Amino acid sequence: MDKIALTAGALYLIILLRAGGTFAIGWLAGAGARRSRFAGRISSERFQRAERAIQRWGAPVVAVSFLTVGFQTAANFLAGSMRMPLPRYLPALFVGGAAWALIYATAGLGVLHVLGRLFAERTALGVSAVAALLLAVCAVVVYRRRRAAPPTGDPAAEES
Repeated sequence: MDKIALTAGALYLIILLRAGGTFAIGWLAGAGARRSRFAGRISSERFQRAERAIQRWGAPVVAVSFLTVGFQTAANFLAGSMRMPLPRYLPALFVGGAAWALIYATAGLGVLHVLGRLFAERTALGVSAVAALLLAVCAVVVYRRRRAAPPTGDPAAEES
């Protein structure tokens, strides 16, 4: 249990620094945008309405974003750039960060324990499992890149 508590504490500190830093960078980017050539667009009524909605209702989104993969950075940056007040942001950061740290500490340590035992008891199976995982990740990356790439066709047909 001490391992989990220590890991969760370290992960909690990491997520507070990372997410808080992302919020601060978003705050600075938003301040810079308000002083740039985009200031006219940002001062529109529609944008102001969206900003007020995020300032008021964005805290639950920030808290839940820690339970997702890939959305938490965007949520924290957006909260900062839209100037979410700290009294609303900080509780969401503390609660969501704690949930994230506990999930990753318990599940992460469990996965590492299983992998350690697998490699210690059946090295060939462990190496095969890691190789299969790496191949699957590579296949997903190649598939996504090919889908995102524009189709290459006959150059003569593209010119006309």
